[in-house]
Amino acid sequence: MTVRAMAGGEIHEGSVPSYYREVYEALRCRTEERVQGQVFQRLLRRTGLRASTLDQIAEHVELTEGFVSKLSLYKALALIALAQQGKQPSPKLLENCIQEFPTPQLGEPGELSALRMQPVADDPLMVPHTLDTLLSRDSVQVELIPEKKGLFLKHVEYQVTSQRYTISVYRRYSDFDVFHELLVQRFAYRMVPALPPKRMLKGVLASMSEREFIEGRRRALGRFINLVARHPFSSEDELVKTFLTYNGSDVQTKLRDAYKRMGDEFLTSRIATLAKEYLPADIQAQFTSSRELIRNIHNSFHKLRDRAERMAQRSKDNATDLLMFGRELSTLGSDASSIPSLASSQSTWATLRRSLKGLSVEFALLSDKATHQGRREEDDVVEKLNLFLDLLQSYRDLCERHEKGVLHEHQRALQKYSVMKRQMMSTTVQAKEQVSVEQLESRIIQQENAIQTMELRNYFSLFCLHQETQLIFTYLPMTYHILGAFVNSQVQGHREMGAVWNDLQPKLGCLFGSNGMQPPF
Repeated sequence: MTVRAMAGGEIHEGSVPSYYREVYEALRCRTEERVQGQVFQRLLRRTGLRASTLDQIAEHVELTEGFVSKLSLYKALALIALAQQGKQPSPKLLENCIQEFPTPQLGEPGELSALRMQPVADDPLMVPHTLDTLLSRDSVQVELIPEKKGLFLKHVEYQVTSQRYTISVYRRYSDFDVFHELLVQRFAYRMVPALPPKRMLKGVLASMSEREFIEGRRRALGRFINLVARHPFSSEDELVKTFLTYNGSDVQTKLRDAYKRMGDEFLTSRIATLAKEYLPADIQAQFTSSRELIRNIHNSFHKLRDRAERMAQRSKDNATDLLMFGRELSTLGSDASSIPSLASSQSTWATLRRSLKGLSVEFALLSDKATHQGRREEDDVVEKLNLFLDLLQSYRDLCERHEKGVLHEHQRALQKYSVMKRQMMSTTVQAKEQVSVEQLESRIIQQENAIQTMELRNYFSLFCLHQETQLIFTYLPMTYHILGAFVNSQVQGHREMGAVWNDLQPKLGCLFGSNGMQPPF
């Protein structure tokens, strides 16, 4: 190949050496038609030239926004080759290259692709977040509006307050419902937590009061919006911002308009059509093993949540039992029935009976402490377990959407394409009308385009699944939070209960001692 440099030693793309093109393809950024400056610096260090010579080459290479253009890279390759020949790397030398530009000694182009490997944080496939960074993205409170609290199966309103946007908005369940529907459409390849039911399911009414149902739904809505607001992708979306900040009464219309402008994530993601390039070769095997592991984790956490709920309920039941125990003592002490004259130690019983009446105060305090203990276990332990379970369930739902949605549609499209091809062959053999053949050809082309789009969507779905799997493992350290909350609630509960029991113990000692009896402790 022959190449001529234009005035000033600038290279213009034409018949450049094939080696130059191969090096460029090995080094260029996957999402840019340029080479990252860091990658270019690694290439220079690979040349074996002295640092002063590399500085001279770098001076003649234009760096724009941290990138080197294709032509600038070609110029650098030529200067590197000249320097390796012992010549001074100067653009003026390029003016004399009337034959093919010299080839630098850099190794096989295929080996150079390793130079563009980026740190994990710069790899689009990786999700460089910790649990703390996810939790700190936002904290959203969902509360019943006081004047509406307790109304059942009516338009219960919620006050939704985002710490990130420092604003409170008012939402009905129907607003959450529309928001959820649009989120699933917008982020079809991401985890979207499920909403709690709008009404009580059959069979639930008998075991749950209306107030308990509404409170449970409020908690579930809070978990839903917090998981969405902390998701590294959906949290930055216009849909989420609109739901958390728009104060007008037509929020549902605003949400639908926002979705119409954007469409689903595949249409707006800059790497959607390049997803295949980022996927590891064993992505299917990784997906299968991760899915099985997360399924087992989900099952274990489900059992942990059930046990934690039972413990919280036992604390509440203990509170009721302690309160009733104290009331029975009070009832016993309030009995004004006369004592038979033949009863022994009648004066002792009369004094003891009066003392028992006062013990109900201590048992009421014990009941109050046990109630607080149950609430702590419910708020700090059960609620954290439910949050993580909601996330794990949304992952399992995503896996099903991937298999039953993208893969199934792709398979159906291939089957339809196969049928069309057979029809085309049959039509050609039978020499049917030209119009019919052309129409069938047009349909086949359309189907081929549809299949190509579905293939791209399939790779993008796998790409997103890989990222969502990382998020699950990022959330796994919540186990420490949950265990810490569990231990702290038990320590605090036992400390508070122990203090009341310790205060009660000497009172019983005085009670028995004043009646000439030895306390049984």
